[in-house]
Amino acid sequence: MPDTNPNPNPEPLRHEDQLDYTPVPRSVALARRRTARLVTEWGHPHLAGDVALVASELMTNALLHGSLRDRLIRLRITATAAMLRVEVSDPRGERLPCPRDATGEDQFGRGLALVGALADGWGVAPRVGVGKTVWAEWGFGPTLCGGDPLARTRE
Repeated sequence: MPDTNPNPNPEPLRHEDQLDYTPVPRSVALARRRTARLVTEWGHPHLAGDVALVASELMTNALLHGSLRDRLIRLRITATAAMLRVEVSDPRGERLPCPRDATGEDQFGRGLALVGALADGWGVAPRVGVGKTVWAEWGFGPTLCGGDPLARTRE
């Protein structure tokens, strides 16, 4: 079950970007490219690919399961000194993400497994107003001299 705490460790933001997208397939690719560019510009090129893929998966889920006609999907990316966070908000608060086990022949059903594998944590929270926000986070662990991140390990 994903974490429902919208922001467990509030810290001052070093970077923030937010953009609303129309619920069309082309928006997923636009969001993925923008995310990769911003994460790189913010000094975390080693995370850009993972963060962009997660943003793409969350945007796709919002498009397929959370969109309504004439309602936008919001992508918000923030970074503090300790973590990077991606949030995707959509208007369908009653349709919560549910990880599932996809078989080898299933075309769909692997997105949240990818999110869980690539991010340090993810969850869902009610959106202010109407809808929900699905988020994923990456912590900035210890660094080597010169600012290179140490390898992260997962359990």
